[in-house]
Order: sequence, then C-alpha cells, then structure tokens
Amino acid sequence: MSYAPWLAVTNGQALRFFYERLRDVVHDRASSGAPEDELLYNASVLAHFATTSTVSTTDFPPSPVNLSTVFDVFVLDRSQHVDPDLMEAAGSQCLMLTGFFQDQLRHRHNVDWFADLGADFYDSAAHLSRDPSRSRIMAGMAAHFSFWRRQQQRLAVDLREEPLLIHVPKTDEADIQ
Repeated sequence: MSYAPWLAVTNGQALRFFYERLRDVVHDRASSGAPEDELLYNASVLAHFATTSTVSTTDFPPSPVNLSTVFDVFVLDRSQHVDPDLMEAAGSQCLMLTGFFQDQLRHRHNVDWFADLGADFYDSAAHLSRDPSRSRIMAGMAAHFSFWRRQQQRLAVDLREEPLLIHVPKTDEADIQ
C-alpha cells in the first residue's frame, strides 16, 4: 500500500488546514474579537513553516531550528534591523516558536523574553514598511502578539490530543495469508 498521496502536502492544503484549525480554536472563545486578517496571517505563518525546511536555501524565511538560532541570527547581528522583511521574519519565527512550540521550548528558553522580542520585531516591521496595509497588519501582530501566541499554543495542544489524521485500514487475517 502506498502512503505517498497522504503524505504530500501542498502549501495551499497546509494553509487551509491551519486556517480552519486556528479559526476553530479562536472562535471557541466567545467574542474573541480576533481580526480576520490576523487570523489568516497566523495560519500562513504556521503553514509556511510547516512546509519549509530548516535548511532551505530557496524559501524565505527558512524554518528556525530553535530560539537560539533566532537569537544568533536576529539579535546578535543587528545589521539588518532596517529591513522590514527581516523584522517580519524574526517576529514570525518568535511567534511560531513561543506559541506553537512553547511547551517543547519553555524548559530550555525564556519564552516570555523571546515573545516580547517577537512583538518588538513586528513593531519594527510596522514602522519600517512603506506599504500601509502591510504596516497595519504588522502593527496588529505586535499589539496582539500574546493573544496569537496563546492561540497557537492552544492549537498545538488540540492537535496533540487529537487522534492521528491518517487512518490505516485494518487488514483482515485472511488478507495476510
């Protein structure tokens, strides 16, 4: 039996998956007031990193390995802090790692410090961007960083507690012989 059709995921499928799941998590909270554009942006961040390798040389930004990588690339080297795209990349990596992967990283890193850093990166991206709509979404992400971080963490918990999505049909004893 071939599992290839079940394992190949397009960017669109990943985006749809994370959008629907994150929307369900956010809307479970009555009157969250979560802006739809920020919901879509968060789903796109999760989908991007789910479909991008940590060693990618073609996709920007590549998936971060951990928060130490974020520190080395975006904190120690401040030479690119005038580039809104790099500031957004730094913010999105902090968001995903301190939100979706918070439970795995909180024992090794100060995730609250990195979360504050991520909000600051988004704020910098908002101020540096020349595109008003991009600046608005970056400012929203900076202002609502802790909210989205909690939603991503809740989504991760929900996904871990959910049964496997790939169901392998049971074989009959007669089929084996």
